[in-house]
Amino acid sequence: MTGKLLHQLTVEVEAETITVKELIRARVFHEVETYNNKKPGVFNGLVQPEEAEAVLNGYRLRKQRKIDAEQQYYVALDAFQKNGFFVLVDNFQIGDLEEPIIFSDDTSVSFVRLTPLVGG
Repeated sequence: MTGKLLHQLTVEVEAETITVKELIRARVFHEVETYNNKKPGVFNGLVQPEEAEAVLNGYRLRKQRKIDAEQQYYVALDAFQKNGFFVLVDNFQIGDLEEPIIFSDDTSVSFVRLTPLVGG
């Protein structure tokens, strides 16, 4: 697989071992909190908020508003289960929301969003 890193962030987790589901929650809540505090023109998150349009580097909300973190979390869980994105931990794909992830100082986690091919 080839590609480039589009977005990097640091998310704090409270335990050394968490599930994929808990990791997705931590990421989504972090992204929403960052957006709601700064309200930039574009939301750069894992999944598209309701009533937003996809733009080059994220999603533009039609009306400037706060995003509901809980709603985004459920959208992200649904997207994961429908293969809208997948999670790699130290370059190994994790397919189950309840699978535990054991963190160490050098653990690497990647969220890979799948994009449909145009014209194919």
